[in-house]
Amino acid sequence: MDIQGEASNPAPSSDSARTIPSLRWWIGGILFASTVINYIDRQTLSLLAPYLKQDYHWSNTDYANLVIAFRVAYSIGQTLNGRLMDHIGTKRGLTLTVLWYSIVSVLTPLARGLHSFMGFRFFLGLGESGNWPGATKAVSEWFPKQERGLATALFDSGSSIGGAVAPFIVLWLYFRWGTRPAFVVPGLLGFLWLIVWRWLYHLPQDHPRISVAERQMILADHKEDEPPAKTPARWRDLLKLPQTWGTIIARSFTDPVWFFIADWFPIYLVAKGIALKSGLIAVWIPFIAADLGNFFSGWLSGLLIKRGWSVGNARKALVVFGGCGVALLIPTIFTVNLYWLTLLFALATFSYASFTTIANVLPSDLYKNESVATVSGLSGTGAALGTIVVFELAGHLSDARIATGTHLFDPLMIIAGVIPFIGMILVLLLVRNTKATDQGLVRRI
Repeated sequence: MDIQGEASNPAPSSDSARTIPSLRWWIGGILFASTVINYIDRQTLSLLAPYLKQDYHWSNTDYANLVIAFRVAYSIGQTLNGRLMDHIGTKRGLTLTVLWYSIVSVLTPLARGLHSFMGFRFFLGLGESGNWPGATKAVSEWFPKQERGLATALFDSGSSIGGAVAPFIVLWLYFRWGTRPAFVVPGLLGFLWLIVWRWLYHLPQDHPRISVAERQMILADHKEDEPPAKTPARWRDLLKLPQTWGTIIARSFTDPVWFFIADWFPIYLVAKGIALKSGLIAVWIPFIAADLGNFFSGWLSGLLIKRGWSVGNARKALVVFGGCGVALLIPTIFTVNLYWLTLLFALATFSYASFTTIANVLPSDLYKNESVATVSGLSGTGAALGTIVVFELAGHLSDARIATGTHLFDPLMIIAGVIPFIGMILVLLLVRNTKATDQGLVRRI
C-alpha cells in the first residue's frame, strides 16, 4: 500500500493490446463526467423550487435558507474533503464523496418539510464539495505541467455543461413522473459513474492499461517531487506560506462573481426591463463563453510553457487577462440594450473562466502531490464563504434599491468588476518564488 492509501497494482503490462492510448485524457474525461453529474444533482432543487414552494408553502426566505444550508456545508466540506483526499488517496476519496452525495440525492424524496430538506441539502453539500479538490489532485497525478491547465479546464467545464443539461433531465422527469424520479435518477447517475471510476482510475505508476511511453512521460514530470512526504503538510504550516494565500484568494475573489451571475442573472435581466422570453440569448451566451474561456486559458498557458515560458509567468499572464476582463461588468450599468449586455457579460464570463482555470490549477503547480487536495480544499472553502457573503449582499442591496428601476444592480456590478481585479493584483504579489521555494516547501514556478 502506498503513502496515500491507494492499493498498489501489478506493474503495467508490456502487452500493447491491453494499453489505452492517451489514457490520461480518458482520466480527464471521467473527471469531466463527475463534474457534470455533480452539477445535475445540485441543480435539481433550484429547478424544482417554484413547484416545491407551492407544495410546501415555502417563502422566499425559506428557500434562501435551503440554498445557504448547501453553501455552508460546501464551505466546510471543501477543506475537510481536500484533507481526506490527501490522506486516503484520490481513488478512494472520490469514491467515498460521490457515493455519499449519490445516496443523499436518492434519499431526498424522503424529506417531508423545510427542515428535513435543509438537512438533505446540507449533507449533499458535504459530499459534492469533494469534487474539486479530488479532481485537482487527479490532474496533478496524471498530467505534466504543460497540460494541467487544459486538463483542469476540461473537468471544470463540466459545471457549465451540467448546469445547461440539468433542466432537460430534471424538468422532463418531473413533468412526466413527479418529484421522486426527478431527485432519484440524477442520484443514480453517480452510481453508474462509480463503476467506471473504480475500474479506470489507478496511479500512473501502477495502471495496468497505460503505455510505457505515457507512463514515463508523466513520471518524468514528477521527479522533482521525489522522495514523497509521508504525510500531507499541516494546515497551519501551509497557511504560513504566501503562495497558499494567493491560491485561496484566486478563487475567493472570482468564484462568488460567477455564482452571482449564474443565480441572479434572470432577475438582473428583468430589472433591466428585459423579458426573459426575449432575453434567452443573454441567458445562454455567458455560459457558453465561460466554457470557451476555460479551454482558452488551459490551452494558452500550456502553449506558453511549451514555448519556454516559466510556469509562473504563463499562469500569471492568464490571471492578468482574466482580472482585467471581468471589469467589463462595470459598463453594464450604462446600458439596457439586450445585445450590449449580452456581449459584455459574455466577455466578462470568458475572462472569469480564464482566471478561475488558473486558480484551480495553481495547487497542482505549487504543491507536492501530498498537499494538492488540501490546498485546493482551502481555496474552495474561501470561495464558498465569499459566495455566501455575496448572496447576502445581493439580497440586501437590491431590496434597498428597489425604487431605482433599471439601476437596481449597479453597485453590485461595480463590485463584481472590481473584486477580481483586486484578486489579480494579490495573486501576482503572493504567488511567487520565495524562501519556502528554496527550502522545497513549494514548487518553483
